[in-house]
Amino acid sequence: MADREQAPPRFADDFADAAKIAGYADGPPRFLPGFAALHQMTIILLQEKVAPSADLLVLGAGGGLELDAMARAEAGWRFVGVDPARPMLDLARARLVENAERVALVEGLIDDAPPGPFDGATCLLTLHFLTPEERLQTLRALRSRLRPGAPLVITHGSFPQAEPEREQWLARYAAFARMSGVPADQAELARARVAAEVNMLDPAEDERLLAEAGFSQISLFFAAFTWRGWVATA
Repeated sequence: MADREQAPPRFADDFADAAKIAGYADGPPRFLPGFAALHQMTIILLQEKVAPSADLLVLGAGGGLELDAMARAEAGWRFVGVDPARPMLDLARARLVENAERVALVEGLIDDAPPGPFDGATCLLTLHFLTPEERLQTLRALRSRLRPGAPLVITHGSFPQAEPEREQWLARYAAFARMSGVPADQAELARARVAAEVNMLDPAEDERLLAEAGFSQISLFFAAFTWRGWVATA
């Protein structure tokens, strides 16, 4: 387990390859059950605490899928999207043409984001690329950029890490991908890469890190095979 957590997140390197991400928008729905509903739920959770005119921080914004969904849902929201992969940000720019004036895109990591304070934040399908130590640092940096009481919505890979449960959940991950149209060999390759390269944690550990970073009212709102999502308050 320790060796897996310390391995470099090579999976994330794919997002710097323009050819590999050309069809990115088709990928997440084939690996994450309820992908469109996740965006809808994220918007609802933000609307509970965020005013119709607000500034939101979106960490892991490359591709622009959640930015596009949120911008279409709320015409008064303004966004800062942060992502380390320039090709992914290029995809986001192309997708967000209609709302470009409300979206500022920043190439980098959380420390490259403006200090805020922001009225809310999201981090979808991102934190599992970080080691536990990097994850805690990132969550603390997010917390420092939010107004008191502001919501944070996060979703990423998170499932039991003890065997044999871990392997069973990974098998389900691959089975869903196959049923969603991913060729069997590609689904198996994705399963193997997630098992070897991505820093998955047990859901209880994810919640512990959120609390240690200073968030409260931590509530699970999304659970779909190997994926978990929480809403928390700064």
